[in-house]
Amino acid sequence: MSQEKYFLGRQPILDRDQQIIGFELLFRSAESLLSANISDSFQASASVIVNALTDFGTKEVLGRHKGFFNVNLDMLMNDTLELLPKEQVVIELLETIEINTDVIKRCRDLKKLGFTLALDDHEYSAAYEPLYPLIDIVKLDILENSCASLSEALMPLKRWPLTFLAEKVETAEQYSFCSAHGFELFQGYYFAHPVVLKQNRVDIAQLTLTKLLEQVLRDVELREIEETFKQNPNLTYNLLRLVNSVAIGLRERIKTLRHALMVLGLQQLKRWIMLALFASKSVHGVFSPLLVIAATRGKLMELLVKKQPTLIVDPDFSDRAFMTGILSLVDSLFEVSMEEMVRQLNLADDIRQALLTREGPLGMILQLTEKLEQADFAGADLLLKQTDIHLDHLLRAQMETINWTNSLTDMV
Repeated sequence: MSQEKYFLGRQPILDRDQQIIGFELLFRSAESLLSANISDSFQASASVIVNALTDFGTKEVLGRHKGFFNVNLDMLMNDTLELLPKEQVVIELLETIEINTDVIKRCRDLKKLGFTLALDDHEYSAAYEPLYPLIDIVKLDILENSCASLSEALMPLKRWPLTFLAEKVETAEQYSFCSAHGFELFQGYYFAHPVVLKQNRVDIAQLTLTKLLEQVLRDVELREIEETFKQNPNLTYNLLRLVNSVAIGLRERIKTLRHALMVLGLQQLKRWIMLALFASKSVHGVFSPLLVIAATRGKLMELLVKKQPTLIVDPDFSDRAFMTGILSLVDSLFEVSMEEMVRQLNLADDIRQALLTREGPLGMILQLTEKLEQADFAGADLLLKQTDIHLDHLLRAQMETINWTNSLTDMV
């Protein structure tokens, strides 16, 4: 990597089916956090964005998704922008860009090259009319508009074939309203908040999957895992189907549970359990945004612990870090309170503390992952200092995590 140090944030962008179609990429120079100029630290410069994407690798950062990122005027007019992969990049013009003939010409040239263009935090303006035919996506901040004004804001823009993206969608009600009024893309964490706490208890299949994941992480005896499977015939059946489908080359088909577990192996079993856990209650299956976020949290926490020896309090600590991240969204996934879920699972004390209060060593690392999701880089920087994690370690762990998460979702 280059000499300059960066923070990296990724915020998911979803379609009407609540499938992730891209991420807004947010880079911040670590040095800019110390700057007194707030406007400079609010957005990354052209050199930071381009250098960071070059250093990290666009495919590694995005997987099969599109990358949305902001550009100011300097970056828009910078030739290095054309080095980015046009099929995977969405260029967001910041609202601070003044529209003139040079800007319109530059956008026309980028469109001819095949880039997708978006307007960030936009409100209709007559000055943009020469630009609207070149624009693909318009982003509107729904927190800046009431429901009534939001409908009014869309009306003059519907004269062009634009795709509308609602930013900062935090509740299911906001999502429903925006979806009904013409928005096709959504950015925000509405999908990560429970709508209604419908259940008093977590069903047996969910508990069994979580118990299985805990057993695999603790490296228990195979007979214990086998016994847990036997408690739920449906899971056993699904496991046998999985192994029979992937065990190409075996001379005889798998017929017993123990044989299936031995052929699959604990590493693949861990992946399957996690996928099954998140798919079990998701109408979107394994591509649920909750799966991506929870998997990212768990793996990032595990790697941060492994890459920082001073954090390791015992041999199982990195496994408990993984469990903490994975379970940090179970209240949203299963529509139960976190207190109820923790009570059901008989978790280790430090995992319980992290999940319920965000305190303790695991709680602080969980907070760090959440700050990165929110692109709260100042908050992340403070937590790095409190946990004695180096920024270089964080960046390496993030990239390894993203690659792992991409491979996980590519399994299906």
